[in-house]
Amino acid sequence: MSAEHPQERLRARARELDASVQAKAARYNNGLSPIALALAQVDWALHLLAAPGRQSVLAQRALELALQAWRNTGVAPDEQVPEKDARFADPAWRQWPFNALKENFKATDAWWREAVQQDGGVSQHHLHMVSFFAGQALDALSPSNWAWSNPEVLRLARETQGKSLQEGFKFFQQDFLDQLTANPDTPAEALEPLPYAVGQDVAVTPGKVVFRNALIELIQYSPSTPKVQPEPILIVPSCIMKYYILDLSSHNSMVKYLVDQGHTVFIVSWRNPDAEDRDLGMQDYLRLGVMEALAAVKARSGAPRVHAMGYCLGGTFLAIVAAVLGRLQRKKDQPRTAAEQAMIPSDMPELASVMLLAAQTDFAEPGELGVFIDEAQLAVLRQSMNQRGYLSGKQMGGSFVFLASRGLLWGRNTRRYLMGEDDPNFDLMSWNADTTRLPARMHSEYLDSLFLRNALASGQYRVAGATVALKDIQAPMLVVGTTKDHVSPWKSVYKIHLQTDTHVTFILCEGGHNAGIISEPGRPRRSYQVNSVEDNSGWIDPEEWKESAPVVQGSWWEAMHAWVAARSGKPVPAQPIPVEHVICDAPGTYVMTRYAD
Repeated sequence: MSAEHPQERLRARARELDASVQAKAARYNNGLSPIALALAQVDWALHLLAAPGRQSVLAQRALELALQAWRNTGVAPDEQVPEKDARFADPAWRQWPFNALKENFKATDAWWREAVQQDGGVSQHHLHMVSFFAGQALDALSPSNWAWSNPEVLRLARETQGKSLQEGFKFFQQDFLDQLTANPDTPAEALEPLPYAVGQDVAVTPGKVVFRNALIELIQYSPSTPKVQPEPILIVPSCIMKYYILDLSSHNSMVKYLVDQGHTVFIVSWRNPDAEDRDLGMQDYLRLGVMEALAAVKARSGAPRVHAMGYCLGGTFLAIVAAVLGRLQRKKDQPRTAAEQAMIPSDMPELASVMLLAAQTDFAEPGELGVFIDEAQLAVLRQSMNQRGYLSGKQMGGSFVFLASRGLLWGRNTRRYLMGEDDPNFDLMSWNADTTRLPARMHSEYLDSLFLRNALASGQYRVAGATVALKDIQAPMLVVGTTKDHVSPWKSVYKIHLQTDTHVTFILCEGGHNAGIISEPGRPRRSYQVNSVEDNSGWIDPEEWKESAPVVQGSWWEAMHAWVAARSGKPVPAQPIPVEHVICDAPGTYVMTRYAD
């Protein structure tokens, strides 16, 4: 039927109307699909309705918890069990009536969390969604979030004669007005300066931009030791974050630490995309962001072998490229196909090692992020991105706050609006405010192929005309997970053992997705576990691994350096960066691009 036919024109207008309505719904619901959430709730409720036995168990459990709360309320303050929940750690929560509010809330919270864990036919994804959003609602209703029911807030208000509440109200007004007047088209020069200026307070390790294409700048850092390892290190950070999380202040910069240990370090700085980049896809990020960076490191350093490190999504990209290079090595006696010639630079280095930091390669169990991944959710997200051409940094940041809302949202609101305490100001928080965008096509492909279809782990993801098999990775691997990671759960990261046959040294360190990785030597109360699995040695369950792996006090960076040094050649005299390679000083220009959203 011709596009000019009346029915086709009507259908086209209908699609435009649907897209507009769905995009507005996505904006009002923070990118969530109300239909997907409603289906999950109905699935859970109908199964519970059809289970009178389960209902009776929950009724009995409600009575038990209510009686337990009553008994706990009557216990003398000095006899109460130490509180494990940080929200109620202050001694004032042991006094009546606050102990009654706390105990009743904890009983309600425990009951609901049991209720949404029912089995008996509910879709696992729906159960995950109901459980997650029930937890979000319960966290919002905590008595610690309200001035009248929080003894710490009331005490501070008395001690300051109400000034803490006045300051909190000022903060609330300021944040409300900022949200109300926010304009996504605000030019970068008009934005509020970051607390830690890039190139002055953070990202200050000396170096030069030595390569640039449409998607990345490649920074090479100046040596700080008389001799260096002959194999350079290329770091591929995630494109959903500014690269300088690995080069913060001088005391906690992983880049500076590696340079000071005698490594020649290169790092990728991703360009912050705009609406014109809407059609950049994952293959562009693999080719321009990782493959061309590897080729440039070889050309600039003259080293035939390179240690490659990837963080978060950058690690996922690196794993894919490492598998592609392994496949080429396996079939080195065969000529490259036309697709391989078009995709892969001709002079690629050999990978001396592959290091993945908090990077997933199997997305079957993505943790809390899974609640946002289904067909309905992705359809809503696509509608929003298609209108703008990108996923905004604020949308992405909001999703991460949602994953840890107890501390990042409600805890922060209590401190800021009820106690009048300003947000803490340090380098990691400043970096967190320096958000980045993702092109619409790339983000859609990433979620669809990796999260929704788990194509990489199942051998369905294709690069240069052929499927990618992680078993093709031949280089030894160092893989790092963090114990409190909401973005890349460590047990999901650990699954690299199932997907590869090469040597894998796995490190499990204390902390979350960012703070666990940024763990410089000298920081107190830091520890990690480490153990190695040799080629073809079989599978070890993650819990079994955790039980048997030795615990080491201190920073895992030291173990990383020793691991890399053991797989490097004899140190050679350090050389300055050749003048002919220099484009500009580090941190370059791409990292400076900021947007209001």
